[in-house]
Amino acid sequence: MISSEVQIRCENVSKEFIQKGTQRVPVLHDISLEVHKQELLVILGPGQSGKTTLLRIIAGLEKPTSGTVTLNGKIIEGPGPDRCLVFQSYMLFPWETVLSNVETGLKLNGFSSKESREIADYYLDMVGLKGFENYYPHQLSGGMKQRVGIARAYALKPQILLLDEPFGQLDAQTRLFMEQETERIWQMEKRTMIFVTNNIDEAIFLADRIITMEDKLPGRISKTYDVPLPRPRDNMDVRFLELRKTITEAQKLTL
Repeated sequence: MISSEVQIRCENVSKEFIQKGTQRVPVLHDISLEVHKQELLVILGPGQSGKTTLLRIIAGLEKPTSGTVTLNGKIIEGPGPDRCLVFQSYMLFPWETVLSNVETGLKLNGFSSKESREIADYYLDMVGLKGFENYYPHQLSGGMKQRVGIARAYALKPQILLLDEPFGQLDAQTRLFMEQETERIWQMEKRTMIFVTNNIDEAIFLADRIITMEDKLPGRISKTYDVPLPRPRDNMDVRFLELRKTITEAQKLTL
């Protein structure tokens, strides 16, 4: 059951980018939504629907042209340690080991070397990378690199985890495995999570609730779907397939 406590609130958020000095390009229009504590909310939409821009606004990396975004009732003015963003690209330091990649953010936030090592060890174990601490990014598979990114995000203990199509570069089999891992990790240590994807099956597998975006700019919320299916989920379950069909038809896609 989703908590009644609202952590993130977007109210009438619109965003325009300026191109060629004067040309205004509308990217988001009048977005209003609430994200509840410990909820796993998925924002689902095709490319060029504004979903990544919305995530970046929540992260504090972009400012809305109009409207407000609040975290625990306070307006988000910029990035902060209460939110952590995991990108589609791995964003690891290639010259650092797996352990050092996770430790770096902790040390920058004032943790001692001993504390950083203990915390990093714990989260690397949680994401299934125990024994790979001294490997370098070039020695890892794509899925393993993304798990390092997830461990690094969790280690900073943010209130909100933001994941921007994190498995988009992975092959189908690895992507399914990482979806299962993400659900397992989230169940172990629940944080509020906002997950952006263009994949319907991924959305249904992970989400407590799905918000769909229209397939054109400026991005608008199309519909909201509760996903009351028990976890872990089976994508061959009749209820899973029915919801998939409903979303596909509403988005005017072809099965």
